[in-house]
Amino acid sequence: MASSPTASHKSAPPHTGHEFVMRFTSTPRGARLARLLVGERLDAWGIPYRSPAHETLSLLTGELCANAVQHGHVPGRDFRVRLTVTADVLRIEVTDTRTERRPADTPRSTTPPPESETGRGLLLVEHLATRWGVTPRTGAPGKTVWAELFMRRAVARSQIT
Repeated sequence: MASSPTASHKSAPPHTGHEFVMRFTSTPRGARLARLLVGERLDAWGIPYRSPAHETLSLLTGELCANAVQHGHVPGRDFRVRLTVTADVLRIEVTDTRTERRPADTPRSTTPPPESETGRGLLLVEHLATRWGVTPRTGAPGKTVWAELFMRRAVARSQIT
């Protein structure tokens, strides 16, 4: 568990370069906690609750963490979340230890049946993120699924609504 020393300072100017890294249990409860803590960090760093950027990145975090729990779970292994914020880009990375279950770099083009309770997560990620992808985990088995939200896109979305 690690975070930058400036992570808890609410007085820091927004979007100046922050990092938050933490491991979570590979359970639905761990995924919910990750989403909540990412939301808290965003607010503390000057990206307030209910802003388009905050809501979008929280949703992206929830989807990526849920996928790590559902598809990347290895008994006894945690998943890791890394959040970085710069002046231009919000980036969320979720790393799990399962190598053989890698999402396609582009989600299925077909929507699951309406009665299906699964199968829409990466479609949401593709729609909401400016960019997203999958990379091998460095130095150990597994993968990192990441998503980025460019701040200009988040601002433009808030002006539309």
